[in-house]
Amino acid sequence: MTDRTAFGGKTTYGARLGILVLNTQHPRIPGDPNNARTWPFPVLYKVVHEATPERVVLKHGKGLLDDFKKAADELIAEGADGIAATCGFLGLFQKDLAAHCKVPVATSSLMQVPFVQRLLPPGKRVGVLTVWKRELGPDHLAAAGVPADTPIAGTDNGREFNRTMYGGLPEVDMAACEEDVIEAGRGLVADNPDIGAVVVECTRMVPFTRALSEAIGLPVYDVYNFFCWFHAGLEPRDFGHPGSAPRPFRER
Repeated sequence: MTDRTAFGGKTTYGARLGILVLNTQHPRIPGDPNNARTWPFPVLYKVVHEATPERVVLKHGKGLLDDFKKAADELIAEGADGIAATCGFLGLFQKDLAAHCKVPVATSSLMQVPFVQRLLPPGKRVGVLTVWKRELGPDHLAAAGVPADTPIAGTDNGREFNRTMYGGLPEVDMAACEEDVIEAGRGLVADNPDIGAVVVECTRMVPFTRALSEAIGLPVYDVYNFFCWFHAGLEPRDFGHPGSAPRPFRER
């Protein structure tokens, strides 16, 4: 007789990844991690209402750690087995959130830099593309394990990308945003010909990273890559177990 026992212990099931999001109003198109259609798996979202882009990026998240801890606790209580965050600047909270949550935590796309560096041939290094170069300081890099001499470029001088992010505008010219990202990426590579791959810090750049990679002719790693990898560990693919007895249904 087949064992069809089910085991509980959680409130909701089927979404292992809980994502902490900033309080924003600008459009979030497919590809953006704040758009649920981006993901090939279900996710749980929790808005941290005090966390605006200004407070997280321009003020380095000062005074927000407890708000993120509370929101993470709520996601875990709702069923999340891992916690992620949709702003690369939140890497400053990585150590504290991981210690608090007691589940795996992935706060910043920048955490990929040391790994990507190991993929590159001798003489090549990783470059970083960010939303505000002047705000991405040594503390952010150190928190993610990024070498202090890593080449960095930002969309600081773009026409649309930064203006709409911090203006909270309801309508955004996505073509102009893509141009800003590509222009910044081209400048990064032109100024640093030893770059062999680019890691994108800003989660809002994800819809444009394919175009960026084609424009600069290099691999580009973003938060979509990172969270898909992260999720793959939370829910490994089941290839079946030929010859084994049926297993009871379990949800972590």
